Amino acid sequence: MSRNKLISLIDAVERYSWDGMQYASGAALPVGSDAIIFGRELVRRGRCDLHAQFHCNTQQLNLLAAAGVVSKAECGFSGLEVFGFANGLRRAVETGQLALEDYSNLSFNLRLLAGAMNWPFAPTTVNIGSDIQWRSAFAPDEHPARDKIPTVVDPFSGREVGALRPLKPDVAAIHVSLADPQGNAIMLGTEWSRFELSRAARKVVLIADAIVDTACMRQFPNLVRIPDVIVEAVVYWPFAAWPQSSPGFYDIDETHMNAMNKALATPAGTDEYIRHYVAGYDDLDSYLAMIGHDTIERLSRTGTAFLLDPFRQWIKTPQEVIALSAGDER
Repeated sequence: MSRNKLISLIDAVERYSWDGMQYASGAALPVGSDAIIFGRELVRRGRCDLHAQFHCNTQQLNLLAAAGVVSKAECGFSGLEVFGFANGLRRAVETGQLALEDYSNLSFNLRLLAGAMNWPFAPTTVNIGSDIQWRSAFAPDEHPARDKIPTVVDPFSGREVGALRPLKPDVAAIHVSLADPQGNAIMLGTEWSRFELSRAARKVVLIADAIVDTACMRQFPNLVRIPDVIVEAVVYWPFAAWPQSSPGFYDIDETHMNAMNKALATPAGTDEYIRHYVAGYDDLDSYLAMIGHDTIERLSRTGTAFLLDPFRQWIKTPQEVIALSAGDER
């Protein structure tokens, strides 16, 4: 029988993060589901010199860059959609604090697929003949860059194509809608690249908005996109993606998205943001209080709430989750 993998957020970050690691997150676009709370805890724990690998930039990477946690980053997209440039990420790049390597969304997902399949490289016909291929932030004085997307010859046609380096991050913190204590997970809404990321990463930590009984996973086995066999730990944390959204649970907090991005544009604003919204809570209850009851109630009146209807009978109460977490014997 699979073991109970529920642990606290603090324990998850202590056990599964370290200075200098390759860290991956990012999920449903820059405004959707992402394990932002894991990034907040990385800042709280004082982690540094991380090599971040995000398919899409999110407010998590924006915060990590602004706080000086990340020294290298690879992205398939670096904006915040309608909320504009990611000011913390932009400031870190422009000041030379962070080297940002750019790929297209397609090529980034191909790199994750290559990591998941344990391929030596992924052949590609995209990004070839452009500055994405020829310029490397990790080798800025080299042009054209020799090792970013080198070319190989297709043995069947003789055609020259690009070779994308596989992504195999040390740790991936993946936000999911529903998880059982064993680590089986269901994602509602846009999956983006979480399926491939869960297979490419060496260790996977799930951050779940809700914990369900395993009977839920048995009822909907076709929806279990991340199985327990590849998961190290499960963290229960409602509103883990705030101020971004989680389909079925809560909408995006547009007011905080704008305020957060504005704050991260300057060192002083970043320090103030960290003081209030990173160091300003001690546990889940104080975190939710920090967001505010009225805000939580407003964001929870989402038009996607119906997505949870098939699963509601299996969702554990916070008290039941606490009881299950107390049974962790590791």
